[in-house]
Amino acid sequence: MNIPKAVLPTSFGQFTIYSFSDDLIALVKGDIFNTENILVRVHSECLTSEIFQSLRCDCKKQLDKSLELISKEGGLLIYLRNQEGRGIGLNNKIKAYELQDGGLDTVDANHQLGFASDLRSYKEVKKILDFFNIKKIRLLTNNPDKMDQLSTNGVIITERIPLIIPPSEHSKNYLTTKKDKLGHWL
Repeated sequence: MNIPKAVLPTSFGQFTIYSFSDDLIALVKGDIFNTENILVRVHSECLTSEIFQSLRCDCKKQLDKSLELISKEGGLLIYLRNQEGRGIGLNNKIKAYELQDGGLDTVDANHQLGFASDLRSYKEVKKILDFFNIKKIRLLTNNPDKMDQLSTNGVIITERIPLIIPPSEHSKNYLTTKKDKLGHWL
């Protein structure tokens, strides 16, 4: 499989970026081929936070913390661009924000729009791990559904490493909803 790759200097250090598709990117620190128990973050795109610096969620801070940890230890960040708004897309995410501005929480807003609480899929992750011949991982996550989906798709998770981000006044309700309604470990 011929996967395009390039050196990517970042504020967190130098990585190698691999492009599996327009929507599936891997950032690698160190020689990770054929390793076990490697540090991995599977991160869904959040344009509003990562680009526009929104404080409504903790997504950018989780991404930054993951890159910091992976840069120190070595590992892999898998970036899923097609998962905006827990899988509902950017336009619907803005509609959900509008409903949240009217008093709904993030889960109820998705339901009001006719969506499940979380539509994300992690099936593509196994393909990337197989490319690097990685059999077992240590996963940076607070999301039990992500762990369940990865395990169901054949990923062996030997350890879960939490990414606890202190809430701001703008993200407190969002994080509380993730904990109470989605079971996130916060």
